[in-house]
Amino acid sequence: MDRRAYTDEDVAAQELTNIFDRCWLYVGHESEVPGPGAYVARDVGGRPVVMARGSDGAIRVFANSCTHRGALICSQPAGQVTSFRCPYHDWTFSNRGDLVGVPIPDGYGPGFRKADFGLARHRSDSYRGFVFVTFDPQQPRTLTEYLAGATEYLDLIDDQSEVGMEVIRGAQLHGARANWKLMMENSVDIYHFRALHKRYVSYMQSLGSVPPRRRGGFGRALGLGHGANELPPAAARPLAHWTPMFGTEVRPRIEATAARFVDRFGAERAQRITGTNRALLVFPNLMIIDAIAITIRKIDPVGVDRMAITSVALAPKDEDPDIRELRKSHYLTFLGPAGFATPDDIEIVESCQRGYLNRTVRYSDLSRGMNKAVPETTDELPAREFWRQWDRLMHGDDGHHEVARRAGTQEAGPR
Repeated sequence: MDRRAYTDEDVAAQELTNIFDRCWLYVGHESEVPGPGAYVARDVGGRPVVMARGSDGAIRVFANSCTHRGALICSQPAGQVTSFRCPYHDWTFSNRGDLVGVPIPDGYGPGFRKADFGLARHRSDSYRGFVFVTFDPQQPRTLTEYLAGATEYLDLIDDQSEVGMEVIRGAQLHGARANWKLMMENSVDIYHFRALHKRYVSYMQSLGSVPPRRRGGFGRALGLGHGANELPPAAARPLAHWTPMFGTEVRPRIEATAARFVDRFGAERAQRITGTNRALLVFPNLMIIDAIAITIRKIDPVGVDRMAITSVALAPKDEDPDIRELRKSHYLTFLGPAGFATPDDIEIVESCQRGYLNRTVRYSDLSRGMNKAVPETTDELPAREFWRQWDRLMHGDDGHHEVARRAGTQEAGPR
């Protein structure tokens, strides 16, 4: 991979137009807006948006910009309202996006109609509770078509509860002084685990879990830039893989949960749901890591050498309170921005970005596993799938031919 893709400001500007203005982008989870009037406000693809559940129960995604003079109509990250009021001139919009109040309306002519000035609504859709938006009015794919093989892994995540999954209240906002694509690579790179996360490996061993020296599992290209790794757990899983890390008092319940999933799904699928870790990359900037806890990470470019990261924890709605506390504790211990792993990852991608300042070495190598029929999790197939879709979009190809290519372990041909 040409390292200028991480350092060139013109490339970074083209990404916003060719990728973030064209793809389906993750906004949030339906559980974050549980009832009428609930909303979250966040940046998506460099644009401020509001995801709101209207009084009619429907979820919509609006531009967070007053149609009068452009001010943010929502400055809080989350809340519940019957209406949104612009602080500039008190224009007021319902939680369905309609303009419902204009002070001193006789100042406008007879042709002024409030119906013409509702909040701009973006095309949005959801799959298994995960809400996405596209800013491209010509986007030819439905969300399900766009997700391609990633739907298989979203199913494995959402099937962890019969009553639904929910985002645990609270979000962690942090960043890194590095190009956003470095974090996408890092998140599906299992090869670095033992080398970079030695402290966490030692911590797990101190609690009675011994990570295998060779992780096993496999990597997959899921089409249209999406990729995944699937592998045996290196530690406990709240659902439902017990190791001494979780203490003996919860072991019977965790093993009983695993048995219920066998009854519900059969042994093979139950093992994938409860006894397998996975890292899912949804192109371009969504990572879901399902291991000792589940984290949803939205990784946004801020500049050619800056990124913003939003991380939340996902869990079954019907989880026992003490299991939930275990989940949250280990989420913070490993996946949180002050845990064992994430600071290592931030430091190493920043180190890569600094290393690229020496322009003598032009290319980074992502060829690991290309000589194998079935790539292992320590190979780099998911990263190559990401970069191939990046290359297609940056050169004006929407990847239409990818729909016909079977997602799996096969490598795409050279371009």
